[in-house]
Amino acid sequence: MRIIAGSLGGRQFNSPKGHRTHPMSDRVRGALFNALGDISDLKVLDAFAGSGALSIESISRGAESVIAIDIDKSAAETIKSNVTQLGLQQKIKAIRANASGWSDNNPDIKFDIVIAAPPYDDLQLPVVIKIIRHLKTDGIFVLDWPGKLEQPQLDGLKIVHNKNFGDAQLVFYQTIS
Repeated sequence: MRIIAGSLGGRQFNSPKGHRTHPMSDRVRGALFNALGDISDLKVLDAFAGSGALSIESISRGAESVIAIDIDKSAAETIKSNVTQLGLQQKIKAIRANASGWSDNNPDIKFDIVIAAPPYDDLQLPVVIKIIRHLKTDGIFVLDWPGKLEQPQLDGLKIVHNKNFGDAQLVFYQTIS
């Protein structure tokens, strides 16, 4: 896998072995960050982080810091390895945990951007709903969702943008004011 753009653009990183994660294609990842625009100095939560691609891309594009969470042992080890290989230990905190349990233990931590990319074979909507509480009032919640399914309506959030790529869709939410 490769970093698409930003200060680390073109650098390579690894993805976890096996099929428990679904790496986001370069095309979808590029569309996600193009839609977000300037993320300089923002704090990001990457739940269901997989390879850490979204975390790494966030830092490459100027985010201040990222917390990357994944329960899968191989994914968590891959994220830590990628972070070390790219010298991002001061910017990305990789945590092996269930996103729900992490949320319960850290209820007051808030982020400018929360990205949820659950495995398509186990969408874990209750966990997705739970981690919304980590979104700052003026923040953006991004959901990577199967393209063939209707995007969920999430309490307290409104859909501000939706981009469908056939097998995947990106749904962008903001808090209802």
